[in-house]
Amino acid sequence: MRFGLPAGLAALALGLLVAVVPAPTVAAPPAPSASAAPAQFAHPGVLNSRAQLDFVRDRVQAGRQPWKQAFDAMLASKYGSLTRTPKPRAVVECGSYSNPNNGCSEEREDAIAAYSHALAWYLTGDAKHAKKSIELMDAWSATIKDHTNSNAPLQSGWAGSTWPRAAEIIKHTYTGGWANRTRFATMLREVYLPEVINGRPNSNGNWELIMMDAAVGIAVHLDDRAAYDKAMGIYLGRVPAYFYLASDGPQPLYPPRSGIDSRSELIKYWHDQTTFVDGLAQETCRDFGHTGMGIAATMHVAETSRIQGRDLYPQFKDRFRHALGFHARYELGEAVPSWLCGGSLAKGIGPATEVGYNALHTRLGITMENTRRLTEGRRPAGTENHFEAWETLTHAENPN
Repeated sequence: MRFGLPAGLAALALGLLVAVVPAPTVAAPPAPSASAAPAQFAHPGVLNSRAQLDFVRDRVQAGRQPWKQAFDAMLASKYGSLTRTPKPRAVVECGSYSNPNNGCSEEREDAIAAYSHALAWYLTGDAKHAKKSIELMDAWSATIKDHTNSNAPLQSGWAGSTWPRAAEIIKHTYTGGWANRTRFATMLREVYLPEVINGRPNSNGNWELIMMDAAVGIAVHLDDRAAYDKAMGIYLGRVPAYFYLASDGPQPLYPPRSGIDSRSELIKYWHDQTTFVDGLAQETCRDFGHTGMGIAATMHVAETSRIQGRDLYPQFKDRFRHALGFHARYELGEAVPSWLCGGSLAKGIGPATEVGYNALHTRLGITMENTRRLTEGRRPAGTENHFEAWETLTHAENPN
């Protein structure tokens, strides 16, 4: 004997059943199609605005802490030396974990040095630092033609995010002349931007975030609205797929454009983590070093976006504060539970927290005790020869 409902009632019941079944977690929504670029770019406008630089200059010249200590550390470093000799290469070859390393370290260090001297110029008014920054930028713009091997996109992101910070300060504040600034802009447009502008959706997330840090900075320096819009679109899709919030659902969002569309693939991508809590990052179970670079790049782009008129911190404040606080807890020594990365973490987050902590705590007033302890306890933040440099100096307690 068969039991069932009349056809009409069966269809209605089926419709009700379908209506209450939760929708599966899907990929992050596409980035907004509306233009992200301002009608006119603000300059200097890559990571540091003029108001932010003025704040730092006033503190340094008054001998205030932690800015004076941070400034002295920058000048005392190899990056702040006025006797530094640039070491450009026509082809920079970087393999996985910089093996081979043919010009990789030299390129990143010269970029950081150019930025260090640009900061020193603005904060002291000593033209020798501006001229040294220009010397470094000119040497590379006259020489480099390409990046090769497997780490070429990431290397381009590391160096390509730092060069525009230096160039912005020199071009828009130094009146002593920069004869080859057009050649430098051409280098950014032809050597660096093509390597980073399309992102790397299938790599670990720090790659794409660092590449967008570079692409956004380059776009600002070039006044390139199309490149800025494209880079910001990739960034806005990647951030929610890199830092988890419970509001995302039972699992993280699928990274856009990656082709990852099943839970098993997602778990593997998240380095076999199966329990998800607020603030966990896609690379937490890989190591804190790469996660820290992802955090730093994320905050750099948000900072530049704010300078350019679109403040992303209110939109992402919960995702950002949880990501910073979650990693700060364990970096400070909290015991690792067994459900997290099998009970073992590879710590060492690097100088990654200063920009985000300032934005969320100083400007938005959010209490972040663990992030405060970690950030203040490690001041002054220096550099680890990639793309994070002197962020205690530029962003500690900076309200602008």
